Amino acid sequence: MPEPLVLLPGMMCDGRLYGPQVKALGRDRAIHIAPISNHDTVEAMTTEILESAPPTFALAGLSMGGIVAMEVVRRAPDRVTRLALMDTNALSETPAYAAAREPQIARVMAGSLVEVIREDMKPEFLAPGEGRQAVLDLVLDMALEMGEGVYLRQSRALQRRPDQQGTLRKLKMPTLILCGEHDRLCPVSRHQFMADLILRAQLRIVPDAGHLPTLEQPEAVNAALKQWLQA
Repeated sequence: MPEPLVLLPGMMCDGRLYGPQVKALGRDRAIHIAPISNHDTVEAMTTEILESAPPTFALAGLSMGGIVAMEVVRRAPDRVTRLALMDTNALSETPAYAAAREPQIARVMAGSLVEVIREDMKPEFLAPGEGRQAVLDLVLDMALEMGEGVYLRQSRALQRRPDQQGTLRKLKMPTLILCGEHDRLCPVSRHQFMADLILRAQLRIVPDAGHLPTLEQPEAVNAALKQWLQA
């Protein structure tokens, strides 16, 4: 039986972020969507994931999910059989970016979650094309269902997130680094940097996709994940 796959969603996203992947990959293995919404530090999120995850598992995370995935593999490398990091960032938050979150947090607390989410996920962060609006609509739906409390906790966690360059240098399991070619939030150059830190990492750039390739180009992402799961 193939090892189970644990998927970590991005900020203000739920399992729908991986809908196409669950459908394509769930025929052959158990898939767990692990929440990263209940705590305000990456470390506490990681503890919750490790308490509920199978004894050993493949792990994939996108955006903030990738940030948490790196902490999971830092804490429990022997439990993670393989790792996929998608459209994410291994660096800690800069003081400027951490400070820039404060006005957004204040606005969300004042009731402007819809406006803040629309600003956080700008159309230009996704690839141009007729499917872009549908993805943006789904992002907003997911965020509104998650609610203000989740936004505040996840924002605080991102502000205090640890740098994981040292973690990547120590990785020995099969690792996939994947990025949409049009991702302006976590650009291709950042993923090349991460891949260069990891022994025998595979770097995949997804054409015609931006920050959310799991939804923008699901077939290409599914193919990359299937290859990674067989490595």
